[in-house]
Amino acid sequence: MSSSLEIKVKLFEQCYRFCQDRLKIVLSQIEDTNKALTTETKSSAGDKHETGRAMLQIEREKLGKQLAELEKQQEILSKIQTDKISINISLGSIVHTTQSNYFIAISAGKLQVNDVVFYGISSQTPIGKLLLGKTVGSEVEFNNLKFLIEKVS
Repeated sequence: MSSSLEIKVKLFEQCYRFCQDRLKIVLSQIEDTNKALTTETKSSAGDKHETGRAMLQIEREKLGKQLAELEKQQEILSKIQTDKISINISLGSIVHTTQSNYFIAISAGKLQVNDVVFYGISSQTPIGKLLLGKTVGSEVEFNNLKFLIEKVS
């Protein structure tokens, strides 16, 4: 069985990889969109050309927003101290409850360490906001479900 700090490092690494993988995809899509914009040639149907360029511009703006969100997630990850365990739930905490296990970091979905499932959640999500500041023994109600915080590390 791994120590709490070893588990925290593994969860952090999974969140970091999640972020890096998404970043590679978005950067590749931005590059493809930029190439498409520069190679878009004027056709005999001028309106069709303008519509194509407008669609590519919209796609580029959407990708820019995704890139900004990923940069925020990287900034959040940079604030996590994997060598510290806190009593109160905060950024970087591992939270074991009677319902699920959580890693307070970024919204990375289902994570797994040693066959134990954790959910990577942002402290800005509704459940994340509920958990922040709580300690072992606290009872939390979310979506009409009550659960108890059993362990914080």
